[in-house]
Amino acid sequence: MRSPTQRNLDFSAIDGLLSGVFGVNVSEAGELSGGGFAAVWRARLADGRDVVVKVGPPPGVRLLRYERDLIPAEAAYFRAVRAGAPGVPVPEVLHVEDDWIVTTMLPGSSLSEPADAAGTAAAAGVREQLGTAIAGLHRLTGPHFGYTGDRPAGTDWPTAYAAIIAALLADAADWEVPLPPGIDALAARHHSNLAQVTRPALLHFDLWDGNVLAAGGRLTGLVDGERFLWGDPLLDLVSPALFHRIEEEPEHPFLRGYAAASGLVLDDPARTRLGLYRVHLYTLMLAEGPSRGIPVGSERHDYLTVLLEGELRDLK
Repeated sequence: MRSPTQRNLDFSAIDGLLSGVFGVNVSEAGELSGGGFAAVWRARLADGRDVVVKVGPPPGVRLLRYERDLIPAEAAYFRAVRAGAPGVPVPEVLHVEDDWIVTTMLPGSSLSEPADAAGTAAAAGVREQLGTAIAGLHRLTGPHFGYTGDRPAGTDWPTAYAAIIAALLADAADWEVPLPPGIDALAARHHSNLAQVTRPALLHFDLWDGNVLAAGGRLTGLVDGERFLWGDPLLDLVSPALFHRIEEEPEHPFLRGYAAASGLVLDDPARTRLGLYRVHLYTLMLAEGPSRGIPVGSERHDYLTVLLEGELRDLK
């Protein structure tokens, strides 16, 4: 099912966009699956170049507050990574407009694609490489905490985290998405813990398997960087272990690679912050449901609500 935020494009639309920019026609093209926000197509130009085209939502479509200007944000992310963390494989930005972007096409397939036993073993190695790469990415420091542009941000991490949560709660209210009580009190209750984060590191945020590319047992790409923000590196430890608690899986390959490269120690304050960041992710996923055509009361909504309630219950 196509999300309401995804444009319904065809070959002629892709050819029209690319031929006007590159001066050559598209010889073949096809839509890529996996995401639920933008329409993403691969295309081969007549001169042999392979590119990826991402087109943002149609004008007038309702979005969450932090989803404003995500296409320019993705361009900024890829450029920052290529300039400051060359060991992290991200595509080159070839062209960007307010609502669409063209990048080089990276080799490999995503870790979300089905694999046999050998492929599963190779994927563990790729996840460990990803942890190492992300530790390198986190050495980049931003100008503030939170998102870029006119989106939730702050001069310190507690302020930014509170603003991010407040925006999501407002989104949920707008869309009439029911949420468990207590989320709005977390930032104030855990202010001193959040304040331990004093450097805004560059975060990808959306490190689920669908955004990680691999080939031959090697990490070949990290895509979909439009949701990046600046903040606590621990925020990037949530999505690689989606719907799990990575601190309870000490042999998780991502954690193993990340800890080896960064010296990370998950003490009690860090474990509490991981809980806060899972609250953030689950609140976001619940709030975005209706905008993606996923109704309140669906199996996904109920599952996320149970996970969110568990995190709220365990946060002290």
